[in-house]
Amino acid sequence: TIGLLGAGIGIAIVFAALITGVSRNPSMKAQLFSYAILGMALSEATGLFCLMISFMILFAS
Repeated sequence: TIGLLGAGIGIAIVFAALITGVSRNPSMKAQLFSYAILGMALSEATGLFCLMISFMILFAS
């Protein structure tokens, strides 16, 4: 579905920002990585919520 595409793009943006941040300031690697994991989890949760809604629409009728 379209929502899962958005979640995939969101995860790609999060990790692209992680790579950029670590390349600019390597000493912040641990803190930036924890923020990236949190951002990935939020993006993935949005995608799973969209998948759940699409299954509910598909099988509810």
